[in-house]
Amino acid sequence: MMQSLPDSFRALVIGATGAIGSAMVEHLEADPRHGTVRALHRRSLPCVDYDREETIAEAAEAARPDGPFHLIVIATGALHSHAFSPERRLAELTGDSLEAIFRVNTIGPAMAMRHFVPLLDRERSIMAVLSAKVGSIQDNRLGGWYGYRASKAALNMMLKTAAIETRRTNPAAVLVALHPGTVQSALSRPFRGDQIGQEPELATGRMLEALDALQPQDSGAFVAYDGARLPW
Repeated sequence: MMQSLPDSFRALVIGATGAIGSAMVEHLEADPRHGTVRALHRRSLPCVDYDREETIAEAAEAARPDGPFHLIVIATGALHSHAFSPERRLAELTGDSLEAIFRVNTIGPAMAMRHFVPLLDRERSIMAVLSAKVGSIQDNRLGGWYGYRASKAALNMMLKTAAIETRRTNPAAVLVALHPGTVQSALSRPFRGDQIGQEPELATGRMLEALDALQPQDSGAFVAYDGARLPW
């Protein structure tokens, strides 16, 4: 349970059809103290489609009457698709693949922050954006995965900068980049995710525990699913 949130807390999950997003919604709806849990995705009404930026603004405006929200999770992200896959070598980079992965991992979530941060509660609120440990510049020891690493590193900078600005107008809000670890999902499946990853229900439960422990002074942090702080 999200003990730090008030009774009848209001939550919203963007990317609620993915393995992590859908498990987040299930956890929050199972919390006996929850009030509202809104689930947004490409096929929801209203929808959030990163290829159509106007849908993000429209979804935020439609959600406003249900706010302000105590918890917002942006649970979107991609490692591969029909348009791109993780590059093993510099020679595999293309402009088209970089543009596609930045659209999903950086631009879309940044626009979601732009429109949904104003909906955060001013007494106690948390916004978590799914990042990845491989987006850490300092921790990069293996190389490869150029587009994924770069798009998540850029997302981290967006989050950090938004946290600094938000602290001035909403000091109670906590904005964090959240590393979920390896989770059994379509994203990780080509990379042995089903064998080495956590089940989504377990992973999201641990993530929510980590978020529940955060305080306003933690805003702008890069946090792992177990609460550990990660280097930028």
